[in-house]
Amino acid sequence: MQRRTELAPRTRTDIHTLESVALAATHKAALASQAWVGRQDKKAADGVATEAMRAVLADAPGRGTVVIGEGEKDEAPMLYNGESVGNGLGPDFDIAVDPLEGTSFCAKNLPGAMATIAFAESGTLWSPGPGFYMDKIVVPPRAKGVADLADSPERTLANVASALGKKVGELRVVIMDKPRHQDLIARVLRAGAAVHTPAEGDVGGSLEVLLPTGDADLLLGVGGTPEGVMTAAAVRGLGGDMLGRLAPQRAEEADAIRAAGMDLDRIYTCDELVSGDAFFAATGVTNGSLLSRPRESDGAVLAESLLISRRQVRRVAHTTFGSIPGTVSVPS
Repeated sequence: MQRRTELAPRTRTDIHTLESVALAATHKAALASQAWVGRQDKKAADGVATEAMRAVLADAPGRGTVVIGEGEKDEAPMLYNGESVGNGLGPDFDIAVDPLEGTSFCAKNLPGAMATIAFAESGTLWSPGPGFYMDKIVVPPRAKGVADLADSPERTLANVASALGKKVGELRVVIMDKPRHQDLIARVLRAGAAVHTPAEGDVGGSLEVLLPTGDADLLLGVGGTPEGVMTAAAVRGLGGDMLGRLAPQRAEEADAIRAAGMDLDRIYTCDELVSGDAFFAATGVTNGSLLSRPRESDGAVLAESLLISRRQVRRVAHTTFGSIPGTVSVPS
């Protein structure tokens, strides 16, 4: 009688085997963006970064799903929600991407532009569906568990200050400089805290809160859902805390979220945004407090990346032979 062959149980994917792929993706996107630094065309910069990142991910050893991307919101033709990447010869994985975090910073040659990505075990990244924006709170490890999106900004400031052993007047809060944040900024200032208001870049702002070398204590306000999910991956890696809630900025977006059966009042924890093992990677596009811009030296290109994984922060220096792409076709 023929014996039945028992199949071995499927082993849990070690997502960290893909760290080199993530770093290659952000590195290539950062280098491709260099030709558009300071050229006042953020869509072109975002386009070349997305194309470069997509090319690396196409050859990734496995089957990846873009759970949350920039394609739809930024009208890009690739790396959209639901897109498949990888060569199929390896594990399944989820990714969240923002090929160029801080497009305006890149276009204007201002500090803080980065190429960013997060990898996670398959099926563990939260999908916002048609939601493009979310309200967020990000706090460092010492303030874990004390913040709540249901609280007023004043109560949040008091709770975080107490957890950090500070007075509210000693807090430094990151809130993006957007019209939607005028009242929030005014309330935080009236409470006595200092406010840093970058024009964009809430991933970078969150890293300033989370990293021991950062210069902020708390991030508040509404930003993109791709940035939110990637931030959650960094939060898990660094032991901080984060809460998020969908915050549509147009009636059409709100209607689409409701039509998808999603609750606009639900508050998501960090472990709901990223429910499995994950890591975050970024490469500098312009100079900033976190990462430096790629530069040429003795026939080589030097770039700087950040990898946040398994409660560790690793700075990675890339050295490649050649030159930085620096010319584009400009109509006469």
